[in-house]
Amino acid sequence: MTSRTAAISHVGKIRANNQDSGYAGAHLFVVADGMGGHAGGDVASALAIQAIAHTDRAFGSAEEAEQALSAALLDANRELAETVFEHPELTGMGTTLSGLIRVGDKVVIAHIGDSRIYRWRDGELEQVTKDHTFVQRLVDSGRITADEAAVHPRRSVLMRVLGDVDINPEIDTMVLDTKPGDRWLLCSDGLSGYVGEEKIAELLAGIPEAGAAAEALVAESLDHGAPDNVTVVLVGVDGSDSSAASAPMMVGSASRPLTFEVDTARRGIRLPAILLHPLMTSVAENEHFEPESEEFLRELIAEDRRRRIRRRITWSVGITLIVALLVGAAVLGYRWTQSRYYVGVIDGNVAVYQGVQQGIGPIRLSSVYLETDVALDDLPPFSRQTVEATINADDLQDALSIVERLKRASD
Repeated sequence: MTSRTAAISHVGKIRANNQDSGYAGAHLFVVADGMGGHAGGDVASALAIQAIAHTDRAFGSAEEAEQALSAALLDANRELAETVFEHPELTGMGTTLSGLIRVGDKVVIAHIGDSRIYRWRDGELEQVTKDHTFVQRLVDSGRITADEAAVHPRRSVLMRVLGDVDINPEIDTMVLDTKPGDRWLLCSDGLSGYVGEEKIAELLAGIPEAGAAAEALVAESLDHGAPDNVTVVLVGVDGSDSSAASAPMMVGSASRPLTFEVDTARRGIRLPAILLHPLMTSVAENEHFEPESEEFLRELIAEDRRRRIRRRITWSVGITLIVALLVGAAVLGYRWTQSRYYVGVIDGNVAVYQGVQQGIGPIRLSSVYLETDVALDDLPPFSRQTVEATINADDLQDALSIVERLKRASD
C-alpha cells in the first residue's frame, strides 16, 4: 500500500483454503484467523473484518476509539451468531481477531484468540497481546515454561473466540503509546507459531520497506513448512496522523465474495469441540502423542491426595466452627448473588435482573432491576432466542451494555 504499511495473506503449504483475513486502512488494521474447517472459518474471518471496517476513521481520542473498537467486535460476534442461526450448515465457525486503531501518538488494541500484535521499537520486538489459549494459562500459572508451550501438544486449544458459542465474549483492550520509527506487526499464528521472535525482529530491522518486509515474513514461514494459513499486516509509524494514504486493502478471505456453501462431506468439527481439542496441522502426527494424559493423571493423583488431607482437616474442626462457617458462607453467598446481573424477559420486554436465576426452594434469588422498552418481538430471531434463555452479565454496566446492543439490533 505504501512504503510504511503492507498486508499479505498466503494459504500456506497444507491448507486447501485460506481462512485468514486481513485489513489495512488509514487508521484501522486487523488480522482474523477463522476456524471451523469446512464449516465456514473463511466466512467467519471475513464477516468479522467487514463488520468492524467502519471503525477505520479518525477519532477524537484514544478512549473513544477503544470503546468503538470493542463494541464493533461484540457486534461482529453477534453478526456471526446471527449468520449461524440463519445458515445452520455453518455451525461451528468462529474466528480470532486482533485489531489496532492509530490515534495520533497512541494505538488502541482490541484482541481475542491467538492471533498476535507485536511492537517493534529501536530494534526490540515486544508481544503486546496475550494468547487466549490453554497453554498460555499453563504458562501464567507456572506449570510450564514459554519454551515448553511452543511445543506442547495442546498449544492450539483456544479459550476465547468470536463465534456462536458466547453472545458476550471477553475482549482484551488496551491503549499504548507509539512514536515515529515504530513498526506494528499483526499476524495470525501461521507466522508466530513457526517463526521465532528473534528472526521476526531480524527481518523487521533489516528490511525498511513494508511490502518487502511482509513478503519476507511470509516467505520465512513458508520455509518452515507453513502448514497453516499465514497473514501479516505491517504498520509503520511516522509523524502523520495515519499510517496509510491509499485505499483500504483486504487480503485473504475478506478479499473474496462471501459464499455460504459448505462441503458437508468434509465438515469440520463443531466450535465447542475446537475449544476443547487442539486444531492439528496433521491429525495423525498428534493423535498418538500422550504426555499430556500422563501429566493429567499425575495431577489427578496429586489432587486426590490434597482432597484426603482437606477431609482430615475438616473432620478435626468442631461442630460449632462448622456451623459458623456455613452461616457465614450463606450470608456471603447471598451477597454475591445480589452482585450478579442477567438480561431476561418480563411482560414481553427485555429486562435487567439483579441476582441469579437459581433459587433455594421457594426463595427466589433474583428480582427485576430495570424493565426496558425493548420489545422481545422486535428483536432478530437469534437475539430473541438468547434473551428468552437469559444472558449472564459480569456486572450492572455489562448488563446495560447488552441491553444497548439488543436495542440497536431491534432498530
